[in-house]
Amino acid sequence: MITTDRLRLRPLTDADTDWWVRLHADEEVNRFVGGYTREQAAARLREIQQQWTRRGHGLCAVELRGTGEAVGRCGLNWWEQFGETEIGWIFARSHWGQGYATEAARAVLARGFGSLGLQRITAMIHHGNSASSAVAWRLGFTPLREDTVLDRPCTVYALGRDGFAARPRP
Repeated sequence: MITTDRLRLRPLTDADTDWWVRLHADEEVNRFVGGYTREQAAARLREIQQQWTRRGHGLCAVELRGTGEAVGRCGLNWWEQFGETEIGWIFARSHWGQGYATEAARAVLARGFGSLGLQRITAMIHHGNSASSAVAWRLGFTPLREDTVLDRPCTVYALGRDGFAARPRP
């Protein structure tokens, strides 16, 4: 469990399947990552739970501390094909523009560079996703390379432990 002033991040479980489907059902939310059927969501959540077991990190549900409402997801994902740990975030459209992605990602990065001892974390952002690019820049990420993820072109941003530690906090 990770907490911030406004948010609580907890590992995703099978119990989140229906919520995961609803989160990704919004065309504006899923236009860069796609939607999920219930079966696809259940399979993805099993993969996330396995990653928590194997690596000690994975994606989290992001909940408002005051109400417990799940408003998005954020966390670390290991990409075997790239040999990289990526941070990602997706939030329900009704919660955009409130700084939740930056707040949640900053807390996840602190854990990744802190207790997990990671040296570098990437953020794979599909072309045209200006909101996520803005979050990455706010967090101190810089472009590393162009690549293809989920059959779509993206810019892979990177942030090293030293760069994160040196950034002033709001």
